[in-house]
Amino acid sequence: MNLFVPKETKFKENRVAITPDVAKELVNKGFNLVMEKNAGQSSYFSDDLYVQIGATILDNASNGYQNADVVLKVNAPEIEEIHLMKKGAILISFVFAATVPQIIEAAAKQGISIFSMDAIPRISRAQKMDALSSQSNLAGYKTVILAADALGKIFPMLMTAAGTIKPARVLIMGAGVAGLQAIATAKRLGAIVEVSDIRPETKEQVQSLGAYFIEVKGDESIQTAGGYVTGVSEDFLIKQQALLEKHVADADIVITTALIPGKKAPMLIPASMVEKMKMGSVIVDMAVEQGGNCALSELNKTVVKHGVTIIGESNLPSLLPMNASQLYAKNISTFLYHLADNQGFKWEMEEEITKGALIVHNGSIVHASALSKI
Repeated sequence: MNLFVPKETKFKENRVAITPDVAKELVNKGFNLVMEKNAGQSSYFSDDLYVQIGATILDNASNGYQNADVVLKVNAPEIEEIHLMKKGAILISFVFAATVPQIIEAAAKQGISIFSMDAIPRISRAQKMDALSSQSNLAGYKTVILAADALGKIFPMLMTAAGTIKPARVLIMGAGVAGLQAIATAKRLGAIVEVSDIRPETKEQVQSLGAYFIEVKGDESIQTAGGYVTGVSEDFLIKQQALLEKHVADADIVITTALIPGKKAPMLIPASMVEKMKMGSVIVDMAVEQGGNCALSELNKTVVKHGVTIIGESNLPSLLPMNASQLYAKNISTFLYHLADNQGFKWEMEEEITKGALIVHNGSIVHASALSKI
C-alpha cells in the first residue's frame, strides 16, 4: 500500500502528519511511505531522517497524490488536492466535514474515500486515535504561555524586601481538554485560577487541579454529546455573561475555549465586558477561527482594545510543532492500523470507529454531518 504525506499548505501550519519514528513503524509493517520534500522541515524533522528509515522523498507533490493509495494529512485538503487523487484512493486528515461542504462534494465526484480524524468517536478504545484531545492538550498549555508573555506582571505571589506582589488571577472559560491543561499550567506558574463551565460534571475535575469552580446553573437549552456542548440558547449565554462579568473584570488573564462542533463559537465576552477589564489585562480567544468567544478578537492577530491585549491565534498546536506532530503521527498511525494492514483496508462498515469517522466512501457521502450540509 502506497502512503503519501504532503507538506501542509495551510497558513501558519508547521505540523507534519508522520514523524520519523512513526515512519519507521510504517515501513517495518510493510507500507510504502512517500514524503513530499521538506514535509517535516517546519517540525524540525529533516528529509534525511525519513530517508534513513526507508521512506522515499518526492519533489513533486502532484505525483505523490496521483500514485497514493492513502494520503495522510493534518489539515483538510484543498479542492485542487482532491482532484489530483486517483479514484478509489483514501484520505485521512482533520476535515470538520460540516464546515467544508465543497471539499466533501469534490471528494464524492472524484470517487475517493475520506476518514476524518475529528470524527473519531470519543470512546475508551479510540483514545490513542483521539487527535482532537492530543492537539487541544498542547493548545491549552501554549495558551497560558502566550498570555504570560503578554501580561505585564508575574503569575505567583512574591514577597520581597521591597514589598509583596499579589498573584495573577486567571479566568478560564471551559474545562474541556484544553481548559484543563490551561488550569494545570496556570496553577504551576502560581496564579489564582477560576473556571467556568456549563457542564456540572466538570466541577470535580476543576477542583482536583486546585482551581475555583464558578457555578453556572444550566437549563434545558443545553445539549451535550460525546463530552462536548452541541447547543445552547442565547438566553442562557446572556445569563452566563451576567454571572461572569465581575470575574472577568477582576481577572488579569481570561482564556476562552468554548466551541460548538459545526457551528459559530458562542459569544462569551462582548465588547462592553472588555471595556470593564483592567488596563494591561489579557484575553486569549482559543475559538477565534470559528468566530471567536470575544467580540473584539481578530483572526491571527494580537490587538489592544480598551487597554486589553487580545490574542487571536488560530492554530495553537502549530506553535509547538515538534510535540504536536509527534502526538498526531501516533494518533493517525494507530487509526490507520485499526482500519487496514499493508495489503488493504478492512472496510468493517458497522464497526463503531470506522463508521463514526468515515465521511465519504468510494464517492458516496455517508456521514450525517456532511449530508446535512450538502
